[in-house]
Amino acid sequence: MGMHRYLHKPHPVGCACSVCWSRAAPVAPVASRSTACDHCRPAQMSRVDGKWVCQPASFCEKHRPARRAPKYWNVVYDSGPPTPFVPIHEPFGD
Repeated sequence: MGMHRYLHKPHPVGCACSVCWSRAAPVAPVASRSTACDHCRPAQMSRVDGKWVCQPASFCEKHRPARRAPKYWNVVYDSGPPTPFVPIHEPFGD
């Protein structure tokens, strides 16, 4: 029996498989960390008496950026100091 018998077949009404469920599930908006709330205030630039004044942004505790960047790279295997590649055009010691 080949897979061609099962491809492109409609699902029965009321099917409870994961494909039909994911199509029928309501799409809920995901709250993003970058979405500002009522407590956050963006930075503002304005001109007062001919001078530019910058009012810095303020964030609530939830939306405050991390003090340091996340660590992406880890040492998996440290084989020592790097060895430079030296191309050999002629064999050593004749």
